Amino acid sequence: MRAGPSPEEVRRYNLGSLLRYVHLNGATSRAELTNRLGLNRSTIGALTAELTTAGLVSEAVPRETGRAGRPSLVVRPESVRVHAYALSIEVDRLRAARVGLGGRVLDRRECRRPPGMQVLDTVEPLADFVGAMRREVADGARHVGTGVAVAGRIRRADGTVRLAPTVDWAEPLGAALGAALGDEHRLTVGNHADVSALVEHSRGAAIGCDNVIYLHGDAGIGAGIIAGGAQVTGYGGHGGDIGHMVVNPYGRECTCGSRGCWETEIGEQALLRRAGRDGETGREAVLGVVRAAMHGDSRAQFAVRRAGEWIGFGVGNLANIFNPEAVIFGGTLRDVYLVAAAQIRSRLNEVALPACREHIRLRTPGLGNDAALIGAAELAFQHLLDDPLLS
Repeated sequence: MRAGPSPEEVRRYNLGSLLRYVHLNGATSRAELTNRLGLNRSTIGALTAELTTAGLVSEAVPRETGRAGRPSLVVRPESVRVHAYALSIEVDRLRAARVGLGGRVLDRRECRRPPGMQVLDTVEPLADFVGAMRREVADGARHVGTGVAVAGRIRRADGTVRLAPTVDWAEPLGAALGAALGDEHRLTVGNHADVSALVEHSRGAAIGCDNVIYLHGDAGIGAGIIAGGAQVTGYGGHGGDIGHMVVNPYGRECTCGSRGCWETEIGEQALLRRAGRDGETGREAVLGVVRAAMHGDSRAQFAVRRAGEWIGFGVGNLANIFNPEAVIFGGTLRDVYLVAAAQIRSRLNEVALPACREHIRLRTPGLGNDAALIGAAELAFQHLLDDPLLS
């Protein structure tokens, strides 16, 4: 039989729990930490002192509370001193940010991603972004790692990206970026929908929900799925590719070789085609259709309504399978949802079983367009939060 955890293991676990709480919830009094973590006051005091010495948190007397007695010290994450780099490789743009402990965006960069730019061609501009941000960092700041969110299928073992079902595995993105940044051992790659689901669950629109589906729309459709509080990624990390769930067997041929995939009904090209805007691409084109629909353009309104009906159809099926508490619409699906919420909810109610639909909350990302960036940063912070004193 294995012996129980050693005092050192318990201490490190408690350090990680305290740091994670402050990271997710911001400035917190010692009294609240004592209550939330179930530890006594002296233990909380010892843990915060250790994290302060390590430069991960700071403590200060709160401003006037209006209460009698000695106020409880407030513990804050050292957002400026401790940071991660977050990179987001999107269909039509590249983004980078320096994110401080606590989820605070300290610096950001962005550029357009030209059509046809291969995923490995993004390494140089992203490395340039990180180099520029590094030059702005104050002396003594601590970099804990780099997280990357990418619109594609990720082989988690090495950060290899596969952009389409019919394309062979490309050279590992993780290795290429790690070499360019000098960060090979502290770089983690994740899928846009997966990292967005995690961060919306922990600090966004799905706080308090343990069963969540985050739908991310761009050229394709992906999902980040959380069931029972745990992320569902499938074998090798390739799960959640719900854009290729067949919803219309007699529909259009999909790029994957199948016919009538959900992506062919609600994806970017489907919306633009129905709106009479073939040849346009990207989020701005989708926003153009949404704006036109809001201003009375009948063809744009038809395109948005049809997309909403098919979104509701697919969400209804997902509801019957996963029974989520919340479904969050990110990427271009957010823009469509804001205009077609009535069609989505109506079709969802037709398809989903009553027990699977009555409680569902349909939401847009609480973190807005930064969900993927902050989610990427969370990948980098994970190692620190698991063991704050690990160098």
